[in-house]
Amino acid sequence: LGAQLFERAQCAHCHVPELRTGAHSIIPAQANVPVRAYTDLLLHDMGEELADGRPDFAADGREWRTAPLWGLSALRERNGHSDLLHDGRARNVTEAILWHGGEAAPARELFMLMPKRERQALVRFVESL
Repeated sequence: LGAQLFERAQCAHCHVPELRTGAHSIIPAQANVPVRAYTDLLLHDMGEELADGRPDFAADGREWRTAPLWGLSALRERNGHSDLLHDGRARNVTEAILWHGGEAAPARELFMLMPKRERQALVRFVESL
């Protein structure tokens, strides 16, 4: 259910569930390999709330690279915290979603409109990655 809600809330537009390695690799076994990183690795305008006003290479102060979600299930154990987003301002997955603005505002709004049971299922799914 959580994966379906992730799609329905449009989270997968940027946190793309699966990418593939290139077709041409020096090591043939690494060609066309699926990578379930839950990212598109692209820059997105995340809105004024997350803006830090500091350009970084091609990104302006409102743009952030879509963070991969893989490994979230081990975040607390590995790092001793569950802080998320580029500056750690979100203490958990729900807060991270609620900080999404700009291009991601529609996904945040869809999440907020979900019944509590569905929001919890979506968060559990993300936390399991």
